[in-house]
Amino acid sequence: MGIDEGTVTEIKETIRKRGYKAGFDAVGFAAAEADPADGRGLAAFLDKGLHGDMDWLADPDGRRADPKALMPDAKSIIVLGANYGPTCDPLTSLESPERGTISVYAQGARDYHDVLKSRLKWLGRWIGEQYGAGIKVFVDTAPVMEKPLAERAGIGWRGKHSNLVSRRFGSWLFLAEVFTTLELAPDTLEVDHCGSCDACRRVCPTDALPEAYKLEATRCISYLTIEHKGVIASELMERMGNRVYGCDDCLAVCPWNKFSGPTREPEFFPRPELTAPRLADLATLDDAGFRRVFAGSAIKRTGRDRFVRNVLIAIGNSGDAALKPYAEGLTDDPSTIVATAARWAVERLGALDGLFGAD
Repeated sequence: MGIDEGTVTEIKETIRKRGYKAGFDAVGFAAAEADPADGRGLAAFLDKGLHGDMDWLADPDGRRADPKALMPDAKSIIVLGANYGPTCDPLTSLESPERGTISVYAQGARDYHDVLKSRLKWLGRWIGEQYGAGIKVFVDTAPVMEKPLAERAGIGWRGKHSNLVSRRFGSWLFLAEVFTTLELAPDTLEVDHCGSCDACRRVCPTDALPEAYKLEATRCISYLTIEHKGVIASELMERMGNRVYGCDDCLAVCPWNKFSGPTREPEFFPRPELTAPRLADLATLDDAGFRRVFAGSAIKRTGRDRFVRNVLIAIGNSGDAALKPYAEGLTDDPSTIVATAARWAVERLGALDGLFGAD
């Protein structure tokens, strides 16, 4: 669809304003073209086996590195960001070992995928009707390399923790995309503003960032608590603290967060029951209870077994002998990963008996 330059600029700004009206906080434009560097980076990551259980990253169809594989007639990609910045320091709950720490993104009243998808559909329909353009929308549920696209669209840059950083919103942006047949000039590429700072790398509890911009996903607590399906190595369990779903450490210490503000979106406000919940309560969840507590939450997709495994690891790290009975009650759980974590927690807390005397 050929459009003169003046009209392109006008259309871009109209779409940008519409994106803000839809509830997004950042709107940028990128060309729907593959960058060979993205494919090479992904291939190197996979060759080293750093993706662990995330088999979907290794899909051999090659779609992930080429936007046109998802929409052959796409000319432009509209990249959108939604600020989910926390209302308080997300690392505070790490100081309460008897409680669980849940990643900020998963504490919201609704799963962000559902929130953003409805907004994207509204925006996409409008673009299609207004300009007669073809569109496809994506929210972290298709093989889209979102962070490189966001960088090329001027939304932010990939920091040394490998996540996107925005000068305006720090590390707290959900990303989504509209692929369209409209031919729109890309926005200016955002440059790297990390400088000599490596706070994100230094704070990582499991040393999952041995090099700047290089994440060893199989050591990352977000991967271990959400994606990893099996038993977690003892050496890593000891470093997980009370993080039962995800980890925000590298995001939270980024100095660029000082320029951001908390989200204004009520759907992203934390649910009280997901803000530092008691480990004792979480350990008692059966499958039905898990589904009831986490209905509508991003946590639900992990399933009861993986989640309770994480809770038991947190109990083992708590140093609180009063939590030992909760672990003892799960040492024969039908789930291997739950039973193994329970026995590890019992053994770890049992060492306290020798130090302080058994009850």
